[in-house]
Amino acid sequence: MYASRNISLCTKDCLCLFVCPTGATDTENGQIDREKCIDGCRKCVDACPSHAISLVFEEYPEPIPGDADLSGMMLGLLQKKSSLEAAASALAGEKTDPGAVKLAEALRRSFRIVGEDCAREAGFLLPQCDPVRKLKEVLDLTDIGE
Repeated sequence: MYASRNISLCTKDCLCLFVCPTGATDTENGQIDREKCIDGCRKCVDACPSHAISLVFEEYPEPIPGDADLSGMMLGLLQKKSSLEAAASALAGEKTDPGAVKLAEALRRSFRIVGEDCAREAGFLLPQCDPVRKLKEVLDLTDIGE
């Protein structure tokens, strides 16, 4: 692993200069010297207030192929959690008691998190962006079985 700076995020706070034990960081040209960078040191990554520095792996491991039966089970569980999330959301809208609304909202968030975990285990990665959230809303309103 070695450190790499995203120059478009760098605010030139230069804290990386003070914490780097080898002097690998250079804010003048925006580069980090790979030859000087200590493998996995990450002091500059932790010190950077603008989060412009991250670690890059030299090699990535080969992905492990998923089990088709497990993926199918996870997708089925995802559909159940999605319907439970929709039910909890509807319940929160119906209640007037603040405690019941908080409980229903907590259940809704819990079902969302478990559903996203199931989707990841099934081989899907759900990015947290507005288009995906809108698609999720459409899917919640549509009966997937029909």
